[in-house]
Amino acid sequence: MKSSYHPFRHVPYLLLPLFFLAITAYHPPKPQNQGWHYLFNGKNMDGWDTYIGPVYDSVLGKPTGEALGLNVDPHRVFSLVKDGDNQNLIRISGQDFGAITSKQSFSDYHLHLQFKWGKIIWPQKKGKKRDSGLLYHSVGRQGADYGNWMRSQEFQIEEGNCGDYWGVAGGFEEIPSDQISDSQYVYNPLGKMRVFGAQTKTGRHCIKKGDAENPTGEWNSVDLYCHGDTSVQVMNGKIMMVLYHSQQYDDGNTSKLVEGKIQIQSEGAEVFYKDIKIRPIKNLNEVLH
Repeated sequence: MKSSYHPFRHVPYLLLPLFFLAITAYHPPKPQNQGWHYLFNGKNMDGWDTYIGPVYDSVLGKPTGEALGLNVDPHRVFSLVKDGDNQNLIRISGQDFGAITSKQSFSDYHLHLQFKWGKIIWPQKKGKKRDSGLLYHSVGRQGADYGNWMRSQEFQIEEGNCGDYWGVAGGFEEIPSDQISDSQYVYNPLGKMRVFGAQTKTGRHCIKKGDAENPTGEWNSVDLYCHGDTSVQVMNGKIMMVLYHSQQYDDGNTSKLVEGKIQIQSEGAEVFYKDIKIRPIKNLNEVLH
């Protein structure tokens, strides 16, 4: 799934505004059945590892000092449950922060999944929005970000904010955006190109443009398209953001970040996932045309 293709290499500079306007208005097709590999086989958690960071102590009101680590899950944060059709879903309770991590690494792909929020919100998220997240191009050590997650790029999954970007533990992207306050930026395909990451003056968060999330408790479809150093984040068939020049900071150096594992976060709220599948792509023409 590797290639050096860049989707905008041959787009004339003066035509870029019209090009970006066209791709933002485009609604990608529904996922097809051809070429898919199911990352969740519907039977068990084969192909995934679990990782739990420092356990939250509800009495002290803060995390404990040490992470539980890899494939240690005493509270069954990650489990399988049946839906009304007797099909298995992945339940992430949210009780402890951490993630399920694909054993394989991927590049140049279309990833599809579905999620819906549960009812439980744990003390560490009291008064806050339900939260999870899809981390892609995940590399390096487990727990690099606040003891919980690997270095990666985040497709935010959070109530009302699905489709936002966060740079995680050294991941950074270039995103066209508008500044709306001293510290907030919103994706705009015609906006100024800015670098988003923990080490940049803009910070590591860019807000998606528009909203496509279904009401809490209903299923949502997430599609992530990655090719080369470009990615497209799509919610329920609507493009939320196009990100460019995916890179990483590592011991003071920068390098491309175009391949890695996939993580799905546990972050204080109950959430269910299903239909997690991936297929290779040769370019981004499916969404950017």
